[in-house]
Amino acid sequence: MRKPIAHIEQVATILGVSPKRAKEMTSLGLAEEVKRGISPAAVDRVVQFISPNDVSFRNRIVPKATLARRKTGSERRLSPEESDKVARMASLWALALDVWHSPEAAQRFLAAPHPLLNGRSPSDVAVETEIGARAVEELLGRLKYGSAP
Repeated sequence: MRKPIAHIEQVATILGVSPKRAKEMTSLGLAEEVKRGISPAAVDRVVQFISPNDVSFRNRIVPKATLARRKTGSERRLSPEESDKVARMASLWALALDVWHSPEAAQRFLAAPHPLLNGRSPSDVAVETEIGARAVEELLGRLKYGSAP
């Protein structure tokens, strides 16, 4: 069984939910927000937290042309699949911050190659697939509770 999303309020805020609504947000409520589609601006917020100096990271979350269409098109929302990927990365950020207790340390962890991820960075593994994100969450859990190298 999957663990609940870490820090629902923090994830909801990163995704652009108003502070009042974010404070009252449940996992199911957050899932509904993602299903409806979140604002493309959430991509920029996630990038600023996770990898502010990597210009290509944004486009690994949502392709450049797609993001441009979402920002200027009639929809102005990400698709449920795109929203889910952004939410996945926001959740990962919240968990990394909980483990490392500092934005700089969380960013370093997410950007650095890790031997338990076959020398790949946690952010690269997590952005590609849901299963990859779960592997990174597992690694962060092991780090938090003292069972990872």
